Amino acid sequence: MNAPPTPTAHHPEAPAFNTDTNCTGRHADPSLSLGMIGNCAFSALVDGRGRIVWCCLPRYDADPVFNALLDSSENGGHFSIEVEDLVKSTQWYEPNTAILRTRLYDKHGHCLEITDFCPRFFRLGRYFRPLTLVRRIRPVRGAPRVRVTVAPRFNWGRIKPQMTRGSSHVRYIGEDLTLRMTTDAPLAYVLSNTPFLVTRNYNFILGPDETLAHGVEETARDFEQETTSYWRIWSRRLAVPREWQDAVIRAAITLKMSLYEETGAIVAAMTTSIPEAPGSGRNWDYRYCWLRDAFFVVRALNSLSEVGTMEDYMRWLTNVVVQAQDGHIQPLYGIGLERELPESVLDHLGGYRNMGPVRVGNQAQEHFQHDVYGNVVLGAAQAFHDHRLLHRGGLTEFHRLEDVGEQAVRVFGTPDAGMWELRTRARVHTSSALMSWAACDRLAKIATKLEHPQRAAYWTEHADRMKQRILTESWSESRQAFAESFGGNVLDASVLLMAEVNFIDPKDPRFISTLKALEDTLCDGPYMRRYEAPDDFGKPETAFNICTFWRIDALARIGRREEAREIFEAMLAARNPLGLLSEDTHPVTGEMWGNFPQTYSMVGLINGAVRLSAPWDSVI
Repeated sequence: MNAPPTPTAHHPEAPAFNTDTNCTGRHADPSLSLGMIGNCAFSALVDGRGRIVWCCLPRYDADPVFNALLDSSENGGHFSIEVEDLVKSTQWYEPNTAILRTRLYDKHGHCLEITDFCPRFFRLGRYFRPLTLVRRIRPVRGAPRVRVTVAPRFNWGRIKPQMTRGSSHVRYIGEDLTLRMTTDAPLAYVLSNTPFLVTRNYNFILGPDETLAHGVEETARDFEQETTSYWRIWSRRLAVPREWQDAVIRAAITLKMSLYEETGAIVAAMTTSIPEAPGSGRNWDYRYCWLRDAFFVVRALNSLSEVGTMEDYMRWLTNVVVQAQDGHIQPLYGIGLERELPESVLDHLGGYRNMGPVRVGNQAQEHFQHDVYGNVVLGAAQAFHDHRLLHRGGLTEFHRLEDVGEQAVRVFGTPDAGMWELRTRARVHTSSALMSWAACDRLAKIATKLEHPQRAAYWTEHADRMKQRILTESWSESRQAFAESFGGNVLDASVLLMAEVNFIDPKDPRFISTLKALEDTLCDGPYMRRYEAPDDFGKPETAFNICTFWRIDALARIGRREEAREIFEAMLAARNPLGLLSEDTHPVTGEMWGNFPQTYSMVGLINGAVRLSAPWDSVI
């Protein structure tokens, strides 16, 4: 039998490998040392011992049928495969795939391997992505004794489903959803949670209440082979940098799994209510599509020549633009274009590590965040210039974007909640004004591409006017830096986007001075916080990962590449053992906080590697 990769110290160029030797309790303590599996329709999070602790069905923002990540009580929904007398577990991804393997070792020398994945492959002229979890187990050594527990819950853990049994399946019946688990393992043992010896391979297929067309083992084996092939072919097509290839490929696969392919929306993260810092109350629901985050995802994948996600996202974005009322575009929408995402608190759930509240919905959909118009245009711009695309942007699409640009012109220089979604403070945020400029600048470039010189001149005039005002009104003479807002003197990491969107030459003394001021004020070692001023919850305690990556990009652009590489290596070390990042990093403990996996953070990994890597022609 094939052996797993040899466990080594976590190295950015080595396959990520998770090892747990602290196996005193029945279940692993709640943490973000999780693996993600998915197929662009739904996803699941698996802990270091192979326990599924989070899975929303039938889509990313739905009711979690497995919710143990937010409910540590006995009522928490989970799907566990436990080895008796466990002493160690190891976990890794099959290279260049979204297939997760976990090995569980007992004190008697026996070893069990769990393979987890969500089927995804091309069949019959379309991508096959059923709402199906596949779990395969095999004895690697000896005959381990195993307890299987399948405990879904409905209505956010409030309802234990009714169950009916067939000859090789069990149905879990809820009001709006019925799941069927089909298995070739002894069903009596599974239903009674009775431990049994595993002397051969067994398979578990959990999905819609439908009969399998073929046998359980045949179906599971076929799905695994096809899914493996899909991800390996997909990864092979990526234009990766020479250095940090494994980190980049893992980040790219994770971003791809964050696409809700049915509509083209891209979710910010798979979870809700993981606190930004311990006991902070900064618990938000990120299972929706922010236009800001989605633009950066598309841009990062485009840099690796993965343009299919952008094409899917364009379908969703076009619908957002068309349905906009009076030109107003929300900062986020539901993945099915839902405009209303009412925020509520679920008091019956303790939350991650019992650090509630658990929130569902997000009040930010009510906000006016003026950077959104620039993010729309930036997200669509490449579609007008890239000749590889099946559906390139034309005049019709350009005129729709011009409506977005006009809204950017109208809101320029007016107060908003800003990109950090401040709930009790409105200012003329520099980052919002910057994105209004970006909308006009890119529209001018698109007009030039489409050979419309009059429209190009029109948008250039707006862009030039905005640029001059931003440079003048956001500059703080006392801080020698571009400030958070017009006429202000508070520092904010978001102004580093000036270089990233090509607003200013990074070698400009004002930008260099700004970077130094931000480093002196917002940095804790390699990590960077968002801003210095207290917000609704006080001063931020943790570093915001994407801000650290913006710092890395800025350092590289101004010529401080060695410093940038050192900080980038620190961020690689901040990932969990499987190569994934959440939203925030604690500067003292190094622990991950915030929703997981955070697309913004995974984008930073790609951007940093592309920016800093030595070229391919240095070795070939």
